[in-house]
Amino acid sequence: PPAAPPAPPRSRSTASGSRPVELQGARVARASRIWVEGTHDAELVERIWGDDLRYEGVVVEPIGGVDRLAERLAVFGPTPQQRVGMLVDHLLPGTKESHLAEDAARGVVPGSLLVVGHPYIDVWQAVRPERLGIPAWPRIPRGVEWKVGICHAFGWPAETQEDIHNAWRRILGRVHRLTDLQPEFAGRVEELIDFVTAA
Repeated sequence: PPAAPPAPPRSRSTASGSRPVELQGARVARASRIWVEGTHDAELVERIWGDDLRYEGVVVEPIGGVDRLAERLAVFGPTPQQRVGMLVDHLLPGTKESHLAEDAARGVVPGSLLVVGHPYIDVWQAVRPERLGIPAWPRIPRGVEWKVGICHAFGWPAETQEDIHNAWRRILGRVHRLTDLQPEFAGRVEELIDFVTAA
């Protein structure tokens, strides 16, 4: 009889491009954490780096915005052995976000906190526009809530939070590999992973 067809080869890399490693059971979470502003940020990080983070035992937590960073740091009490890496949207010199991050970092033990950011208004823009079939993200006029404006530009409903959630599901559904993301975002996440997993 003819030989059975060979089994399909297993993936040689994770979504982030790293080599997959078989875990022997669940790994205990590290004391160090990666914080992001919201759930969309956390979902995007999970989509690409989830396998790597589980292997390393790193937890990603949304904290509800950079304006809560100082409050959360005061409770968490980061140390060089219990580090915090924070990913901030729209972290540009002179912005409100940059001032909040600088203020929060004052008084924190050196070597215990790394705040990095990307230039995008929202994490949605970290997805390469080509993945959505457009040459560039639409420009939204000042005074229009950004996500609502994006939904309207795409012809999607934006009246409720469920509409916004569904829009994000559509965008996230186009993300499968590291190359689907803008390098300014991907590089910052890699930097945070290195920081919280350093010996």
